[in-house]
Amino acid sequence: MSIAIVTGVLGGIGKESALHLCRRGFAVVGMDVAEAADLSDFAGLDFTYIRGDLADAASRAQLVDIAAARGDIAVLVNVAGVAPKVRRDILEMTEESYDFVMGINTKGTLFLTQLVANKMITQGKGGSIVNISSCSAYTSSTSRGEYCISKAGVSMITKLFADRLATEGITVNEICPGIIATGMTATVKDKYDKLIAEGLVPLGRWGQPDDIAKAVVALCDGTFGYTTGQSFILDGGMHIRKL
Repeated sequence: MSIAIVTGVLGGIGKESALHLCRRGFAVVGMDVAEAADLSDFAGLDFTYIRGDLADAASRAQLVDIAAARGDIAVLVNVAGVAPKVRRDILEMTEESYDFVMGINTKGTLFLTQLVANKMITQGKGGSIVNISSCSAYTSSTSRGEYCISKAGVSMITKLFADRLATEGITVNEICPGIIATGMTATVKDKYDKLIAEGLVPLGRWGQPDDIAKAVVALCDGTFGYTTGQSFILDGGMHIRKL
């Protein structure tokens, strides 16, 4: 049985990615921080939910152990991520906020990837790792610098593991979403509605979790089997520089 691990599995992108992978024939083991979760969307699918904190080493180890007990781990999708609890100017950013964001987005992603990579190497069957980064990895937002820094770190994690694992038959790629309609962006919906209406996104709409999930599956099912260390920008064209 081919196992796919998905973190942040109760959020928009994580949930849609897990659902798509289940429907593609993977047995998905998902982790999130919620103690009680509505899993009705997964009814009839091969899905296992684990409550855990990506920033916690014991949670990461438990996630990998449970997944490995079910079968060979073929896929890791690192979705879990947080924004700062309070947006502050970079001149006022606190160490506590920096540690909170980096501990999940970057440190947690790094060391879970390390655990899964070593398990995949032991299995000897290759695999696919997909990191959900952000357009914030290369776009300045001075009111949430810790988030931008954390996602830039995810981009380098992608390159490092892609380089190290290529000879093991394990591909490592990242997706950089733009403005996606999730719980994280719900608090700034009015701001982004206005920017999109003014032309910030050439395709003229919010991205949906399903837009990202489709790309996740393509990076996990062999469609892009000759691609590793690559960053896929899914932002409706927002990255285009124009005069």
